[in-house]
Amino acid sequence: MLLIIGFALLIKGASLLVDGASSIARIFNVSDLVAGLTIVAFGTSMPELSVNIFASIKANSDIAIGNIVGSNIFNILIILGVSSLIFPLTVTKGTVWIEIPLTLLAALLLGVLANDQLVIKTSSRGLSRIDGWLFLCCFAIFLYYIFLITRKKEKANDISLVTKQYSFAKSTLMTAVGFACLFAGAKFVVDGAVDLATKLGVSQSLIALTIVAAGTSLPELATSAVAAYKKNSDIAVGNIVGSNIFNIFFILGISALIRPIALQPKSNIDIAVTVFASLILFVVMFSGKRHVLDRWEGFLFIALYIIYIAFLIVQG
Repeated sequence: MLLIIGFALLIKGASLLVDGASSIARIFNVSDLVAGLTIVAFGTSMPELSVNIFASIKANSDIAIGNIVGSNIFNILIILGVSSLIFPLTVTKGTVWIEIPLTLLAALLLGVLANDQLVIKTSSRGLSRIDGWLFLCCFAIFLYYIFLITRKKEKANDISLVTKQYSFAKSTLMTAVGFACLFAGAKFVVDGAVDLATKLGVSQSLIALTIVAAGTSLPELATSAVAAYKKNSDIAVGNIVGSNIFNIFFILGISALIRPIALQPKSNIDIAVTVFASLILFVVMFSGKRHVLDRWEGFLFIALYIIYIAFLIVQG
């Protein structure tokens, strides 16, 4: 019942969020891309933030790191894969050359900071509070970049469609209700899924990388899928790119400040997959139709994710 109710809330919340955020963006003459990178990305990443804060307080590092790494992999390979199957996604030049490389940079920085004991010869492997502050500084720079985009009043893609224009009050209410539905829906889905997995005796690391990561990423899946159905590529892509940057720079930054995150050696494989997913997203922007994520590339993304999950299961 938790899973069924959760999925229903996610779908409804995603629809309200896309419509509300797009309407607010138009009211303030802000592009859908900016709305996707900020308002939508922040809202749909709240489940990850909540899970990580709780995990950090409880000193559960496997959940904290696995949730974020698993979510970022799921976001790119599954969510963009599924969204491109619904409607081929045309990606703006700024996203191709700036935002997507930023997701790659964030993943690379995570790998470097998580293994800095190889350079400074410390006894522990993981993210310290200093690393957390560095992540938050990077996030502040990202927000400043978004501010510059807003100042330029970058226009949305021609294919971006906002079906209706609502008043500011109604748009704000729709966005707020969408956030609430997404958060509640994700919590129900994760609670139900984790309970089932725990009864099967699966390791916490595997739970975090698969069920928890996929569960907390369901808001992004629902939001981007609905946006793709409405042919709003800016929201569909901006939501994922913004969420991935937000996940590493802000959520892991906050998590490391609450309590340093210990890293298991095998987690480097998952970080490497995150880097690979970000890299292949950039590469496919130049294969087939330029700056378009085609349906066949979506199939490729989904196939890669299935291979990754199979590897996790075999690895145990």
